[in-house]
Amino acid sequence: MRKPTLQDVADRAQVHRATASRALNPATRSLVNAETADRVERAAQALGYRPNPIARSLKTARSASIGLVIPDLTNPLFPPIARGVEDVLGAVGYNAWIVNTDNDPAREAAAVESMRSRNVEGYVFATARLEHPLLEQLAAAESPVVLVNRRAGRSDIPSVTADDATGVSLAMRHLVELGHRRIVHLAGPQGLSTGLSRLRAFRQALADHDLDNAPERLVVCRSFTESAGAEAVHGLLSAGVDFTAVLAGNDLLALGCYDALGEQGLRCPEDVSVVGFNDMPFIDKLSPPLTTVRIPHYELGAEAARLLLEGLNEPQRHPRSILLPPTLVVRRSTAPPAGTTTGRQGGRAAGGRRAATPHQAPVRPVRPAV
Repeated sequence: MRKPTLQDVADRAQVHRATASRALNPATRSLVNAETADRVERAAQALGYRPNPIARSLKTARSASIGLVIPDLTNPLFPPIARGVEDVLGAVGYNAWIVNTDNDPAREAAAVESMRSRNVEGYVFATARLEHPLLEQLAAAESPVVLVNRRAGRSDIPSVTADDATGVSLAMRHLVELGHRRIVHLAGPQGLSTGLSRLRAFRQALADHDLDNAPERLVVCRSFTESAGAEAVHGLLSAGVDFTAVLAGNDLLALGCYDALGEQGLRCPEDVSVVGFNDMPFIDKLSPPLTTVRIPHYELGAEAARLLLEGLNEPQRHPRSILLPPTLVVRRSTAPPAGTTTGRQGGRAAGGRRAATPHQAPVRPVRPAV
């Protein structure tokens, strides 16, 4: 059975073929009278006609699609970002081609080359490193690119990120107000903007609160993963580092803290308070539920898609970047250090936990189990 063609649709709707094409293309539908566009749409539905996006792409060099490059689809951080990108793009007739790279530069380069051969019009990258040769190549080729949840070393590539400095400041203020003075930071890899900016903010917070900046209380983790967080905390405990709270560079590192503390017979928050960063889905279901800095992941994706569409529609516009505000979500993984009061917050710790009282166990230094 012969497939219906665009000419068949035009004939049935009694319009020119070019008018039918514009009416069926979401990007150009507004150029056609609404009544005519509806008549064309009804004709297409009656005939069972489906536009051929590949043929349209070959003819116009435009595919109405963008590439969304994700480092790890198993990380719960990224699905809300992808949803935000897709929702904004879908509203104007664009599609997102999602590729997972597993943080492998060769795999990433192959995926981008494949998308370029299919006339993908632009890219949203969630994989950006501070030094990223592929991004340099795309920028040199004037390919529209927006970074999401990451920044690059160069300032002329638009990005949408959370305000990491504010997030760290909120977390540190919370811990200090609970009475913590010996706070450890598990930093993410320093080749990623999130790892670097959160570490810088931690150091600034130490100065702001007049806290000891002993180098042994800072660990740069090999990756933003649960295993890396556990490895870091095991190292701190083995070295006999004295601390009462951990600010983790992301929620996965905080999960690793839980693992390591439990294996050493230490309790959270009774022995060590833990704060994460991101507020991933289901992180409130942990035992105890994790206090964390909430990043607006869906909004990150939505704003990145809007920035990319802005660049596609106004290529001469000067690139701009957006910072979105985080919030602190206080749950039950943070409490005053054992044997202390709540500090400046009065009778209850933030998040509803009752303050420790003098008859409770004395301060327990955090040391490796024997």
